Amino acid sequence: QVQLVESGGGLVQPGGSLRLSCAASGFTLNYYAITWFRQAPGKEREGVSCISVSSTNYADSVKGRFTISRDNAKDTVYLQMNSLKPEDTAVYYCATRRGSICYLDRTRYSNWGQGTQVTVSS
Repeated sequence: QVQLVESGGGLVQPGGSLRLSCAASGFTLNYYAITWFRQAPGKEREGVSCISVSSTNYADSVKGRFTISRDNAKDTVYLQMNSLKPEDTAVYYCATRRGSICYLDRTRYSNWGQGTQVTVSS
């Protein structure tokens, strides 16, 4: 059974950093793409960053500030978020799909974690 558990969210001041973790179980991470999404109140869920065995992808709004990485030994994907802005405030979710193509389109994914709240505020 595919399971994803996010952690690492919290309250941070503008300009600060957070590292989110997505712990995977029930499947072999190497054969799957993992994507981070976020959803702010009243807005649609949007793709933030994706990593697969062969590629990474970032939304324009986070390029140069966020870095995605994976530790296959720990079955975990990380999202390092630097230079955070108030507009980064959202619930962050990780999702997975089998394959090596990195989509940021939420309709491509059917396996989701429960989410972790990130709040950027002074």
